[in-house]
Amino acid sequence: MPIHLKRAYDAPALEDGVRILVDRLWPRGVSKDRLQLDDWLKSVAPSDDLRKAFHQGDLDWAAFRRAYLSELTAHRETLRPLAERSRQQTITLVYSASHAERNNAVVLRQYLRMLGAPE
Repeated sequence: MPIHLKRAYDAPALEDGVRILVDRLWPRGVSKDRLQLDDWLKSVAPSDDLRKAFHQGDLDWAAFRRAYLSELTAHRETLRPLAERSRQQTITLVYSASHAERNNAVVLRQYLRMLGAPE
């Protein structure tokens, strides 16, 4: 099953399956009840330095993507079970960024596909 992406500010849906927050910081103004998460993988979110550099414009998308993929290699064994789980269940990576195509969840999904998650 493909891994879905969804903003934390969008309403949860049954089709989301397993909902996992992939940000280091909790989304502003969203309660735990409203978010309806199954897990929070803040340890695999971009480092504070990387996140800040990207949001401040010190890194462009390509540089952020390369740097984050590099950081994710340290979490390979943590993420491999999630990639395997996505073959059996619907997984939705929840993020708070406003840009749907350029955020850490997009890169994380790409990395999970490299570990064997379905397209």
